[in-house]
Amino acid sequence: MTEDLVRSGALPQHAVRTALLELLAELGTLTSTEAAARLGLSSGLCSFHLRQLARYGLIEEAPAVDGRARPWCLPRTGTQAEPPVQEDEFSELARGLEDESHRRWLAHRTQAPAEWQQDEAFSAVVHLTPAELAAVGAEVRGILARYRDREADPAARPAGARPVAAVTRLFPLLEGH
Repeated sequence: MTEDLVRSGALPQHAVRTALLELLAELGTLTSTEAAARLGLSSGLCSFHLRQLARYGLIEEAPAVDGRARPWCLPRTGTQAEPPVQEDEFSELARGLEDESHRRWLAHRTQAPAEWQQDEAFSAVVHLTPAELAAVGAEVRGILARYRDREADPAARPAGARPVAAVTRLFPLLEGH
């Protein structure tokens, strides 16, 4: 069902790639089978997107533990002719993929089932101290953490649950800009 959303454009391919990059950043290494279990997709679809990320140098093959598994990882320092993706570059790439995914969602959401055609996008300007900014970020991460078990355990997902992009950006507004 999720793969049909990817193919139809309702769930952009870039959302899959963003999720794969986030999993690699979190876990260090990942096979297509592991990615499929966490994301609720097929290993074939995950394998395709992992190869596409590798094609553009965003990930690379990790040393295999056994002869059958093909693990992937973010580029390791000093093992490539080109430098690995730096944290700022990775963040910029992830933000760009998130933005593109959201634009595609807006353009194609009428193709999704009626109950999935709405979103909960919003923004607000609030006045915070640096400590409060960090605390708000921690609270948002805590809320989302309540649903993390569903990534690894598809049986924990309620009927009708689908992958949903949760994008939060907390940053200070610069005066005069």
